[in-house]
Amino acid sequence: MFSSCRPTVLAAALSLSLLGAAAARAQTATIDGTLSSFDVVNETGFDAHGFEIQLEGAAQNDLYYTVSGQQYGQPTLVPYATGVKIRWESPYDAATHQFTKTTPQHTPGVPYNWNDCYLAGSTYKTAGCEALGQWMRPTPGKTITATGRWLIEDPQNPGTLIPFEPNVAIPFPSWTIGAATVVGSAPVVVAEVEAPEPPETPEVYGDAQWVKIYKTQLTREVTPDDLTSDNPLVPQDPSQLEVAWDILQASPPSNGNQKRKQNQGSINADTRAIIRRYETYKFTGSYDVLTHQAVCADGLCAAPSAGELGDFIAAQNSAVNLRPDSAIVTKTGSGSVSGTGAKINCGSTCSAFALNGTAVTLTASPASGSVFTGWTGACSGTQATCNITVNGPVEVGAGFLPQFTLSVGRSNSGTVVGSPAGNDRAINCPGNCSAKFTQFTTVTLTAIPPTGKTFLGWGGACSGTAPTCSVFVTQSSSVQANFSK
Repeated sequence: MFSSCRPTVLAAALSLSLLGAAAARAQTATIDGTLSSFDVVNETGFDAHGFEIQLEGAAQNDLYYTVSGQQYGQPTLVPYATGVKIRWESPYDAATHQFTKTTPQHTPGVPYNWNDCYLAGSTYKTAGCEALGQWMRPTPGKTITATGRWLIEDPQNPGTLIPFEPNVAIPFPSWTIGAATVVGSAPVVVAEVEAPEPPETPEVYGDAQWVKIYKTQLTREVTPDDLTSDNPLVPQDPSQLEVAWDILQASPPSNGNQKRKQNQGSINADTRAIIRRYETYKFTGSYDVLTHQAVCADGLCAAPSAGELGDFIAAQNSAVNLRPDSAIVTKTGSGSVSGTGAKINCGSTCSAFALNGTAVTLTASPASGSVFTGWTGACSGTQATCNITVNGPVEVGAGFLPQFTLSVGRSNSGTVVGSPAGNDRAINCPGNCSAKFTQFTTVTLTAIPPTGKTFLGWGGACSGTAPTCSVFVTQSSSVQANFSK
């Protein structure tokens, strides 16, 4: 954010470069959309009546989804020659000459909870903050720069809203994917935020901010509705800290012009989303009197010392949905699945990266005492092998169940037949008086007395005197068929 008493121009940028289909074979993952949900405080010194995100370089169809702006409802999309604006804005009551929705100025130093930026928050009407967001799926190769501004009433034209300058310093991260250095190895996903722009005065640093970053990976895609600050999916636990503290401060042109904070890491083959939470705070420490560079008490700016940490500025929950080129196997029961063409050995390794277009043969092997019951997902049927082609995340399920022995005994002469046939043979006793059946199979046994004899009844796992009985196989068991002498 910014302080209204300083003329420093602050901005946040989102550079989004997505991978096209032509690059897919050189990667092991592609970006399938970026999401942003942020809580932002009104420190303009004025009552605001809305908020605007300017997306330079974007087109209207690049916006996949926009989040309802609390009291402001759904935003309006305003295309212009080189981009599009997302505007959450209040209606205007011409009779009373007032805007009907207001985000008041936040009182500096007054503590509040981020839940108060939501309609259900206990002090939402007075907290002076809002929760906003959007989901983008830009055309591959586009670079988009995002800036945020509060909308205030134009003093020269009452009843109209204008963006307040300077921009709000929200850290809109850019997400990119680095190519895997070794075929089949994990790709690296990079998130980068830029410091606020420096003032126009040459060779002077911009205002500094403290930033804290949390990170988590998920095995499912996320939507903007998942990114509210009170959602347990959003990483905020100390165990999820990626960066405890760092300084964001733009440097003068002779020193590289911008300071960027870059975080990167490998993903798992079944990763479908990464969420990072960026919390920014005012830097209230000392500045060099000549260069305006932050001067921290610890000499490193590794963490705020006493008097150096000010109020919250903004909390940005940013996510990227991913489509890794990978084979992902899930299995139930006792058995294993191996894969040729990808490093699958499930048991232990149930997912693996592979280049887009790689052919993979999966083989299911039941453990001793179990049987393979079939494939689900990208494979089907009960054959032990199946073939898939990697194109994004390809998910396959393999099922295994134990098998048990059903045995038949007889008193005197008679025949017992079973249906269906067992995994090893059919019951036709005498002759084959036992067979192995998959767990949860229902076996129908029929007692057939010889001519002149009668069937007297069942014993063991069957009962009664009807000539047929059904056994629901859940364990090894035996049945006695009793015939007259």
